[in-house]
Parts: sequence; structure tokens; C-alpha cells
Amino acid sequence: MKIAFVPVRCGSKSIPFKNIKLFCGKPLLYWSVLALENSKNIDKIIIATDCEKIKQEVAKLNFKKVEIFDRSIENASDTASTESVLLEYINKTNLSDNDFFVLVQVTSPFLKSNDIDKAFELITSKDGDSLLSCVRVKRFFWSDNGSAINYDPIYRPRRQDFKGTLMENGAFYINTVKGIKSSQNRLSGKIITYEMPEHTSIEIDEPLDWDQAENLFYRYDLSKQIDFNKIKLFMSDVDGTLTDAGMYYDQSGNELKRFNTHDGKAFELLRLKGIKTGIITSENTEIVSKRANKLKVDFLIQGAANRGKLDAIKEICGKENISLENVAYIGDDINCKDLLENVGISACPSNSMDEIKNIPGIFHLKKSGGDGAVREFANIILKAIS
Repeated sequence: MKIAFVPVRCGSKSIPFKNIKLFCGKPLLYWSVLALENSKNIDKIIIATDCEKIKQEVAKLNFKKVEIFDRSIENASDTASTESVLLEYINKTNLSDNDFFVLVQVTSPFLKSNDIDKAFELITSKDGDSLLSCVRVKRFFWSDNGSAINYDPIYRPRRQDFKGTLMENGAFYINTVKGIKSSQNRLSGKIITYEMPEHTSIEIDEPLDWDQAENLFYRYDLSKQIDFNKIKLFMSDVDGTLTDAGMYYDQSGNELKRFNTHDGKAFELLRLKGIKTGIITSENTEIVSKRANKLKVDFLIQGAANRGKLDAIKEICGKENISLENVAYIGDDINCKDLLENVGISACPSNSMDEIKNIPGIFHLKKSGGDGAVREFANIILKAIS
């Protein structure tokens, strides 16, 4: 058996609840667990945590291979080593010494299922006992005593001629249960290195790391995991999505809605990329008509409560000769649920109903409705296809 072990705890001083904070529209741990879920070599994924909030978020992901392990308070402290919780699990379970154990750290979200599968091929072909992921860094290193570590400064090599130095990136480690028991360590015996791309060197420990990692993830990884290029139509709900869900009235009883100018720009940016846009709402108001006209959307559907939003979008798809897979939609409430479950890519604002947030695969946005959520969703798509 091949077991993936993912230690995640509540405590994080620099970035509170780091492991479930939204990273490119998903909880940080989602991306590493997704790679493990899709790996042909992983039989079981163990999420080792002390945190009820993390357990709840993991349950929402609906991964089939995932199981929860309640790590002890002692092994979730700031001073506890990763090896301590790893050994705690091994000692409390009936594992075979020959079982493979893959330690995965979610603070390196660039892991792919292909990495795991190739790493198992490598450790087998080289008859290794354990393996760790690395990146090749072409930087010149020096010691404190003024000595060059990895090159001769007298004959300074050109970058293209420089082999560089392998550096741990912390993404994953492979060993057997027997090897971990004997060494009390994630690595033992004949150690093999598995090289990952240079941009995967970053580990998220500080807020600055987070920003850099997100930018790199958008550039190198997100578009490879989700086919954003298939999106031909971007549709948005109104109340609670383009607005803050508030109902405002003036002294004469006229209804008012609060829109966000940043969201408005999103429709323009998408249109410039050749993506058609639209607004759909269950109500029928002049306010929405005026807003849609100003935004120059391709489609405005009002009064969708009569036929349902899903059927309304299907009609547009038929006219445009596209499928629901080509649609991106953002909504916040149960009248959006059917549509969100059937489109190619879906998202919900942070103030959405729990029933919507629990839809498998939906992008959870940091912004709330009326405060830039639509722009945030549009930016995810635009960055992925740029």
C-alpha cells in the first residue's frame, strides 16, 4: 500500500489558519491533496490535524481517498517536529513495514500527480530506499568564512554552463514504514532526489511568500490543472453577487442597489479577451437593465425564476453553439445552485450560503458580493489564460 500523509495544524503565527486560507480560489491544502487524489500510485490520503475547522473544510472537498487522523496536542505544538506526528500515526496504526509512506507539505502547493507517479518510477528504477523533491538552483553560495560552496570564483561559470545546486523544496518525501521506524526520520538508506521546476522552490511561511506563490501558481500551474481556455461565456448573478445583497429604498419607496465599479471593469476585461458576458437574475427591475446597458454585456436575463437559471443559460448555449462546459458562472444563493453545479467553472462570493459553498469544485472567493467578488473571479480566469 502507498499512503500519503499530510500534516496540517491550527497553529500558524505568521499566517493564521494558513492551511485552509484561500489560495487561487481554493483552500491552500486543496492543491496538494488534489495531486494525491489524482495520483495512480496513492491508495490512501491521511490528513493529520488537531483542528475542527480544518476537518470541516477537508470534508467539503469530497475527496474519495481522504481520511482524518487526530494528531495529539503535543505533536501539534510549535516545537513539535514533523517526524513526531508521522511516527505517532505509524505507531497507532497497523501498517506493513513494506508500505510506502509519502509525506506531503501543503505549504508547497505546486505538487502534481505526475510528480508523485514519476517519483515512484524513479525510486524503483534506481533501487532507492527513500526520496525527496528538490529544485535546481543556479545561484552562487558562500559560507560564513568567505569560501565559495558550489563554484570556483576564479573561474566564474556562465549561467548556461553552470550545473547549479539541488535544494529541498519541501513538497514531498517518500520512504517505507520500515525505513521511517529504523531511522526515526522521513529519509533513510539510499536517498534519491527528484527534481521539480525551479519556480516550485518557494515554501509558504510568511505573507510575502503567499503573494509570490500565488503569482507563480497563476502563471505556471492553474491553467494546466483547470482548462480556463474553454470558457466562452461569463455569467453573473445580481443580488448578493454584483450587489451586497442589501435592499435599499429612498423616501419615495424606490428600490436602490449598490454595485461595485471594480466588478464593472471585469466585464470589459473579459470582453477584450474574446469572452462574452452576461447578467442573470430572478427579478425584473429597471435598475439591472440600466446597469447591464452601462456594462455592455452581451446577454441580460431577467425574471429567470419562472423557468430557472439553468434552463435560461442552456438556451443561450444553444444559440451560441457552445455547451455548459464553456460557461463560467458566479452566484451566491440556492436559486443559483443548479447552474453552479453544471457549468464548466463556478465561483461564489465569501458571503454565499453554505449550501453553495459546499458545491464540489466551486471556487471560493475572498471578496463578498458587491465588494469585488466578480472582479476576483474574472481575474482568476484572465490570469490563467494570459
